[in-house]
Amino acid sequence: MGKIITKHEYKEKVKDFLKAQKKRVVLCHGVFDLIHPGHIIHFEQAKQLGDILIVSITSEKFVRKGPGRPYFNDEMRMKFLEAIEYIDYVMLSEGYTVDDIVEAVEPDLYVKGEEYKKAKEDITGKITEEQEIVEKHGGKIFFTSGEVFSSTKLINTALSGLPDDVREYMEDLKNRYSMKDIKMYADRISRLKVLVIGDTIIDQYTYCDVQGMMSKDMGYSARLDHSEDYLGGAVAIARHLSTFAESVTLASIIGKEEDIRLRIFDELADSVNLKLVYSHEIPTIIKKRYLTRNEKREEYRKIFAINNIPAKPGFEKETRNKFVEKLEEVISNYDVVFLCDFGHGLVDEEVMKLVQEKAKYLVLNCQTNSSNKGMNLITKYMRADVFTLDQQELNLAYPVYGVDERKKLEKLSRHLNGNGWLTRGSKGAYGVADGKIRECPAFTLTVKDTVGAGDAFFSLAGIFTAAGAPVEVGTFMGNIGGALGANIVGNKESVEKVNALKFASTLLNI
Repeated sequence: MGKIITKHEYKEKVKDFLKAQKKRVVLCHGVFDLIHPGHIIHFEQAKQLGDILIVSITSEKFVRKGPGRPYFNDEMRMKFLEAIEYIDYVMLSEGYTVDDIVEAVEPDLYVKGEEYKKAKEDITGKITEEQEIVEKHGGKIFFTSGEVFSSTKLINTALSGLPDDVREYMEDLKNRYSMKDIKMYADRISRLKVLVIGDTIIDQYTYCDVQGMMSKDMGYSARLDHSEDYLGGAVAIARHLSTFAESVTLASIIGKEEDIRLRIFDELADSVNLKLVYSHEIPTIIKKRYLTRNEKREEYRKIFAINNIPAKPGFEKETRNKFVEKLEEVISNYDVVFLCDFGHGLVDEEVMKLVQEKAKYLVLNCQTNSSNKGMNLITKYMRADVFTLDQQELNLAYPVYGVDERKKLEKLSRHLNGNGWLTRGSKGAYGVADGKIRECPAFTLTVKDTVGAGDAFFSLAGIFTAAGAPVEVGTFMGNIGGALGANIVGNKESVEKVNALKFASTLLNI
């Protein structure tokens, strides 16, 4: 057996032997994307504290440190560590946290660098949780000393880990804002009471292997692989926000389907307050997408879509009245309202009027799509503190050929008497504040699925400005949300606060 082993191999073949020999086991964990002198000193000090030194790394699919990271894949990073003489075992952690490795190893000591010693300054907010799980298994946490080096800074500068446009943008941004500022706004968010209003949507993904064109008809022939359902629409936005704010409420209307109702309660009840009204006539919206996977690029391409949406938008009068009454009762209790107008009938004129009049701080997204026949224009609103839309939605709102989209964005900002963002896909985003526009590049080098990227941008950009952050910071954090969301299939996962802050720290560390 070599140095590189799985956690299961360790539990079955090594753990009991070391315990019988009364060996003191020390664990270090990190990404270790680039081994530098700081790591060597860290490992030397860790080895001196015990008999056996185990070093684990976060699997590349769970690394959220910014575009192009990790720079080296799992195999290469483990090879680097294997070559260090005083490291006894190297493991791969299959998760966002080190919990799975701690559970398997049960180390006597869990060793972190000195920069993690002050828990309150830890941007991830995870060091306290890690300490608790280590102590639960009878271990202790220890912090090494020595000069702090940064793999991220070395990669960003020496190895061109960031694209040129991102590097230039970050060099300029960090002159005005620091990671301390970002964390301050994130801390403020936790104290906000947030209300999310919008359609509940079930995103059904059916994965197919395309075999080619049908022999007699002009269409694809595909083999069914499997299907997965995700909670989308306003539900996805509420989930994103719940990782930042302690009090998030979702107000929506769903159909009478018991399986959907139970799923919403099962997945959200611990993190989101639910104010749901049930329709007995109109079913919950289901959007079915048929996809094929590009193995080389690890991305998904949609080949067909079917939307289970009523032909005529709107709900029966009794259901509608109940929903409006609930909103009237509670809307003034919230610091910020996210209005997610997907154009499927939940947001009618009465809801629009109520929210625009009563919301203390209104974050607006009004979507124009094939399901609403391109008729759901954001210009029907007269007020929003901040808003988001994409290029198609902007051009449908102002269908004047040849006019610069920045001019259209400025016009919309004046119309709504608020600030906002234009998302531009792979080109990043424009942020407009008080008539001034700043551009922010995209932060992702890979895209698995674009469906959840816009919702994630909307969530992070909106909640940061609601906490008092300048629009420029909202643009920055929104693009981080979009980058993380673009690498999540559908809305399978929420964009976690800890991952967003890690990503921000990486970009600011240049």
